[in-house]
Amino acid sequence: MRRAAVLLACALVTGCGPISETHHRPGTGHEVATGAPQPGEPRAEITISKGQVSPPSGWLEVKRGQTVSLTVTSDVADELHVHGFDVTQELQPGKPANIRFKADMSGVFEVETHGSKLVLIQLAVK
Repeated sequence: MRRAAVLLACALVTGCGPISETHHRPGTGHEVATGAPQPGEPRAEITISKGQVSPPSGWLEVKRGQTVSLTVTSDVADELHVHGFDVTQELQPGKPANIRFKADMSGVFEVETHGSKLVLIQLAVK
């Protein structure tokens, strides 16, 4: 019982643990692939225009270990961030940005823009 209380206290003090560290310490993340999406690869294509996300923020479910491809086109400069995986990509106005990464952790991870603080999609890795 005492050990459980100590672990709970540690969790409360450190926040989300390793996942939260990716937001504050660049370089603690995962390898990012390059190139166009591959056939059969889970992917999402998202457009940001006048502060609106299209299609509206939803879920992308993938199997653990799959490579995920996200293509985001924004009408303003911003930074794309996949929480938990420490994957970031600069967004340039009107230019599609493609990122690919291996979803090697289970959980639900938010994909957002840093400047405009828009939630683009929730990545559910099972």
